[in-house]
Amino acid sequence: MLLDGRVAIVTGAGGGLGRAHALYLASQGAKVVVNDLDRGAAERVAAEIATAGGQAIGVAASVTDEAAVGAMVAQVMDRWGRIDILVSNAGILRDKSFAKMSLDDFRLVVDVHLMGAAVCAKAVWEIMREQRYGRIVMTTSSSGLYGNFGQANYGAAKMALVGLMQTLAIEGEKYGVRVNCLAPTAATGMTEGVLSEESLRRLAPGLVSPGLLALVADEAPTRTILCAGAGHFAVANITLTDGRYIGGGPDAGEQVIRQWDGVTDRGGEIVPAYGFTQAERELASAGLVAKVAAAQSVTERA
Repeated sequence: MLLDGRVAIVTGAGGGLGRAHALYLASQGAKVVVNDLDRGAAERVAAEIATAGGQAIGVAASVTDEAAVGAMVAQVMDRWGRIDILVSNAGILRDKSFAKMSLDDFRLVVDVHLMGAAVCAKAVWEIMREQRYGRIVMTTSSSGLYGNFGQANYGAAKMALVGLMQTLAIEGEKYGVRVNCLAPTAATGMTEGVLSEESLRRLAPGLVSPGLLALVADEAPTRTILCAGAGHFAVANITLTDGRYIGGGPDAGEQVIRQWDGVTDRGGEIVPAYGFTQAERELASAGLVAKVAAAQSVTERA
């Protein structure tokens, strides 16, 4: 019961993967807030948790509605006095090739996935900072990390969540707030018709949820992208190659082409500790061995 006494909010938890997350966190001792647009679905999952001996409440709210999310957070604080875990799972699909996709559908998917996660994180951020403890999990996807045909909107939103995670993890570090991403592969309403029936059977949502424990427990990492599906777990990284110094001569463009193999050589690549690592390496390559002042000032202001 590694989460005994912890309070967790799971968005989009009325069914599918979110339901599996809520049930799993409750089984590990967490008090769970089951959030969903559908009040009945949220309350049914909360009832399942209560029947199994856990504690849960179902709350209907759209993750894009700041007032509704704020009211949900206030309700949780009134009831349990703290919020330790946020799992941003709510999402929708509007799949079409980019040529056929309307910008309205692009905005809608980005709004729900990206802005919904930001709205929920913002609502709990000060609570977690003040209590010097917090665990936030964003739900990214292989569609964002690597791309998928017909999912320009979804992929853009999911990769944006990685960027949000990276920055929140840096800003939350000294307050005990750790932020990670989960990239699930699961048979849900969002994947029906995409994979074979046999594949869907092997991709039960419950096989993803155990990965959450590593991301939200006391010893959780931060800035990790955990990929999970069918009982298999792996980590994805955003890396930076060693590269080549070419300079800014008149033939620089041609030199980039000639030295492309060296520029892209993955031997010695790193996972940068923060965004300014790129600038630091570039300046070092040009003979300026110094920390980027902006990186230090940003850290001090956090």
